[in-house]
Amino acid sequence: MTSYVLGFHDIDKTSGVAAGGKGANLGELCRIEGINVPDGFCITTDAFKAILRQSPLIAGLLDQLSALRPGKPEKIGELGALIRHAIETVPIPRRMEQEITHAIGTLGQNDAYAIRSSATAEDLPTASFAGLQDSYLNTIGLEAIFKRISQCWASLFTDRAVAYRMQNGYDHRDVRLAVVIQKMVFPQAAGVLFTADPVTGNRNVLSIDAGLGLGEALVSGIVNPDVYKVREGRITNKKLSSKKLAVYPQKDGGTRQSAIPPDRQESQALTDEQILRLGSIGRKIEAHFGRPQDIEWCLVGDVFYIVQTRPITTLYPIPERSDRADHVYLSVGHQQMMTDPMKPLGLSFFQLTAGRPMFAAGGRLFVDVTDNLTSTSGRQALLNIMGQHDTLLKDALLTIIQRDFIKTAPEDNDDAPAKSTKTSPLAAPPAPIENDPAIVADLIRVNRSSVQRLKEDIRTKSGADLFDFIKEDIQRLRKLMADPKSFATFMTAINASNWINEHMNVWLGEKNVADTLSQSVPNNITSEMGLALLEVADVIRPFPPVIDYLRQVKDDPSLGQLAAIEGGRKSLEAIHAFLDKFGMRCAGEIDITRTRWSERPAILVPMILGNIANLPRGAAGRKFEQGLKEATDKEQDLLHRLRQLPDGERKAAETERMIRLLRNFIGYREYPKYGIVSRYLVYKQAIVKEADRLLADGVIREKEDIYYLGFDELRELVRTNVPDYRIIDDRKAAFREFEKLHPPRVMTSEGEIITGAYRREALPEHALPGLAVSSGVAEGRARVVLHLQEARLSEDDILVTVFTDPSWTPLFVSIKGLVTEVGGLMTHGAVIAREYGLPAVVGVENATRLIKDGQRIRVHGTEGYVEIL
Repeated sequence: MTSYVLGFHDIDKTSGVAAGGKGANLGELCRIEGINVPDGFCITTDAFKAILRQSPLIAGLLDQLSALRPGKPEKIGELGALIRHAIETVPIPRRMEQEITHAIGTLGQNDAYAIRSSATAEDLPTASFAGLQDSYLNTIGLEAIFKRISQCWASLFTDRAVAYRMQNGYDHRDVRLAVVIQKMVFPQAAGVLFTADPVTGNRNVLSIDAGLGLGEALVSGIVNPDVYKVREGRITNKKLSSKKLAVYPQKDGGTRQSAIPPDRQESQALTDEQILRLGSIGRKIEAHFGRPQDIEWCLVGDVFYIVQTRPITTLYPIPERSDRADHVYLSVGHQQMMTDPMKPLGLSFFQLTAGRPMFAAGGRLFVDVTDNLTSTSGRQALLNIMGQHDTLLKDALLTIIQRDFIKTAPEDNDDAPAKSTKTSPLAAPPAPIENDPAIVADLIRVNRSSVQRLKEDIRTKSGADLFDFIKEDIQRLRKLMADPKSFATFMTAINASNWINEHMNVWLGEKNVADTLSQSVPNNITSEMGLALLEVADVIRPFPPVIDYLRQVKDDPSLGQLAAIEGGRKSLEAIHAFLDKFGMRCAGEIDITRTRWSERPAILVPMILGNIANLPRGAAGRKFEQGLKEATDKEQDLLHRLRQLPDGERKAAETERMIRLLRNFIGYREYPKYGIVSRYLVYKQAIVKEADRLLADGVIREKEDIYYLGFDELRELVRTNVPDYRIIDDRKAAFREFEKLHPPRVMTSEGEIITGAYRREALPEHALPGLAVSSGVAEGRARVVLHLQEARLSEDDILVTVFTDPSWTPLFVSIKGLVTEVGGLMTHGAVIAREYGLPAVVGVENATRLIKDGQRIRVHGTEGYVEIL
């Protein structure tokens, strides 16, 4: 016979299905020696299921609710209200009523109780669902208790609870609710204890919120708490609030707000001794659960009672390490312009390709730069190169250095950086190269021939041999990437750009002139891609039937049906010619698991249609010629003005030499990554064939399941035909949670997220600071775009997004300006913005949230800020 009641001592962490998350955690708390938990019991989810079965209407209403999408708030509210009414009016079955009555009688029928909801999708390691269901304090008497129990059941279908489940992908029909019945304690102080700092993420810092009376005052936000910080048994910070109100229980049930006497308003809610004792309790609970906890506590007399604990779900994971020493980690994604999570196969491929140790956390990769920070010269080199990537990242590193979080080694000398080359993300300074354009042509030729050999050689490989071959070829790729001449080529251009900007500012008072001089340079494979897609639009433009088809294409990802439409065959030939050269690209292309354009050509359709709508025929050639003219005119203007200065001929000659270096070599900056993703497509095509075989043989359920295995794990699966779906399913669930996280630029091994700031003078009101990467001023309509495939842009638009990698380049030809949250002077978006003469500001923190889609904004690409108009 089903039991509808379980005492806390009958419950543990495995009881989530029966007792819900809150109930399971309370049962687990009762098992920790020295932790005081008010006595109580759980009404199990079996009781909730029995109540749902009592009403024939509820199942149908749940089906309707589950079929709704988040964009229907009125219908959601209507169905939720009907379900809540149905649950609250269902009579409680007699046997259930008897069990609950007996349990309450055992604890004390006339005592006061807290009645709390405990959902099965609550207080989980990845989603707290905290506060979404109802709780009731100081409930006295059986009639009141049963009423609150029904209201708790019904609260599973409040508008906020329904919306949260929709956002997190939980089916309303699969979630169940238990109810916690717990004896009330009447504290003089209460609050919340976080065993990791919820703001910075530091796992070594406890944060305590404390107020007078019941904790309800803090939870509901009617008072500000005292906030105490504790680290390693020492109070490091106290922020006291003025306590004018508190919530207290009423004699006959319920709660009331009361004013605090003036002489107590400014006093600490807890003494220092109590703060440290509570901190020790928190560490004991954290150790038991094995992860940072969000703990609700009450102080009665001099005894702390714990009334709830749940995992802190907002903390960014820390990269795993093999020692207990301090470490500093830099985000690879912020340097690679891809801060989205990567699937395990993508992570392992990029780790193999990079050739230096990287650590995965939250589906992203991080580099350990601790060794670089142990020497003065290593610190300076790290700051210099990171300044090229991301100003905010550099500033965060400065904070680390100023704190002296990583101590410099006693033997700090010029040899120190050399000892850390195994883990260093830094490369040696480039050797000088001749100012010869043929250098770039030779590098490109070597890369192309290497990819062609790969395509030929991989055709004969299959099974485990394929993976061995790919691993060998990745070594060839790494050798190409490490070619000193390749590195020296684009670094020479970067150094020339810096020299020009610095000297023209000093000599002529002009800022960022290298931006104009970089327009329409040769050998820029990424900017060529944007112009090439304009030429595809020109081929399609004369054929209205093709345009009409593309406007409504949905079920033809390969666009193969175009061939049957007038002009379709010619259009397909143009698209396929584009894909032959650029089909390896896609959004987030450093993740090999991402869908490439050649795999789904329909991804290009919005960009092609945008080009047709926004730009006239022949725009590609005109854009290139216009950029070339602006660069040439700027060069002549600079040289003319320099010659008028003292020692002008020398200055002009030096500047002209630097301009030649810049224009000859800066285009090559984009080619190494093109070479990487060209190989990635070849690897992926071969691996997908293996996945097709595994799927056909019934070894795997879906072809994409292979993406949730690392490189070596997939090799083993191909060899044995034995998948481990526990691993695959766990990683799929983890990936869904990683998608909700925002990766930090810099974090420490303590879990602390270090944020950077722009150090500059006051900006105009409502201006958002960023990094100037492409000169000029542009005013237009902000179009906030989070995913490339959602972009619908016109000529008056300024693109606002999190990051841009080369796949976004085709959008640049039809917009007025660019704003991104991530980026630096030499990241791909900045390079291409300069190539196209597009005003751009990058590194604008939270730009996609602070700027609203459709707002008028002004981008100051020379000064480095954005105005919201």
